[in-house]
Amino acid sequence: MSELQTLTGLSEIADRYDVVLCDVWGVVHDGKVPFAASVEALRRFSEQGGVVVLISNSPRPRESFVVQLDDIGVDRKAWAAVVTSGDATRAELAKRAPGPAWRVGPERDAGIYDGTGVELTDDLSEAAFISCTGLFDDDVDQPEDYRDGFSDCARRGLEMVCANPDKVVHRGKDLIWCAGALADVYAAVGGTVVMAGKPFSPIYELALREAGRLRTGALDKSRVLAIGDGLPTDVLGANRQGLDCLFVAGGIHGADVVDAAGRLDPLLAEARLAQSGATARYVLKELTW
Repeated sequence: MSELQTLTGLSEIADRYDVVLCDVWGVVHDGKVPFAASVEALRRFSEQGGVVVLISNSPRPRESFVVQLDDIGVDRKAWAAVVTSGDATRAELAKRAPGPAWRVGPERDAGIYDGTGVELTDDLSEAAFISCTGLFDDDVDQPEDYRDGFSDCARRGLEMVCANPDKVVHRGKDLIWCAGALADVYAAVGGTVVMAGKPFSPIYELALREAGRLRTGALDKSRVLAIGDGLPTDVLGANRQGLDCLFVAGGIHGADVVDAAGRLDPLLAEARLAQSGATARYVLKELTW
């Protein structure tokens, strides 16, 4: 991989790529409002003929995820397609139908089960596997609250299908726990976890298929750029796929790489990448054009 290059904006390298696979939460919005400069960068890349596929570890299927983007105010001109971890995980759920599954997660994620044939149960003694989309109440719950129940499931040999590998995301200025943090707890008590979102292959296969559908001619992976702020998900996922990666360092890892004056420190960014065993070709504090 080339030495990490600090960019002035996406425009500096836009002509090298036909397709952008862009993370959403932490790059495009913070769960409450869109980042205007990021949305503008993606819109301008699209206007120049590029294809933008938003690739999110949200457990929601794309239809409800698009509704969420619209509600937040993300301009539809900034993207051509959306692929979510929920989309990729539905195949894993369908393999285990009818279950039943012990559902761990908020009611808002219920759409992931539509059409999978999976039955749900609140009775752990009946469960054939666990389906985890997040914490029941991510404003209150802590991952460790689930340890005792998970220990019982692990002793029974139940698999967990985790629909969101993210451990934390920003909601406004707050960090909230995600399903990936529960997957860590389950693995720690001896349970087996299956995931299809970033950094795992199924979600990238879906995203590249969408990009290929939207382009004419063969898709050249050397002209696909992955953009994201999560080292163990976005950046490591791009590395596993052999894709060039733009690390948006001011996202969830911002405290590690931004100095007291609010400026990106490229040396700290390199150190943080190395610490995670990940590499990136480019770095920006936030996505801009």
